[in-house]
Amino acid sequence: QVQLVESGGDLVQPGGSLRLSCAASGFTLDNYVIGWFRQAPGKEREGVSCIRSSDGYSYYAAFLKGRFTISRDKAKNTVYLQMNMLMPEDTAVYYCARSTTATLTGRLYDYWGQGTQVTVSS
Repeated sequence: QVQLVESGGDLVQPGGSLRLSCAASGFTLDNYVIGWFRQAPGKEREGVSCIRSSDGYSYYAAFLKGRFTISRDKAKNTVYLQMNMLMPEDTAVYYCARSTTATLTGRLYDYWGQGTQVTVSS
């Protein structure tokens, strides 16, 4: 059974950092791309970053401007999203999802986690 479980969301002050985790089970990470998406209240879901586990190729949304870093631990079947210099506009529910294509187009992802809340506020 394919499962993706996010964790690590929290309330953090502007300028702070968080690391999100996406634990995958029921499939081998090496054969897939894992993407991070987010959805803020009243806004559409947007792609944040993705990583192709086989070779570590990663891609980021332009609006991040280098603040986030995606990585994977094959032994733990887990993908991480390190988020630095967080801003209030980063507040959203963050989801990880699985695809066979390195893209931030959500419809190309077939399995999704339940999401983890990130709130950036003073």
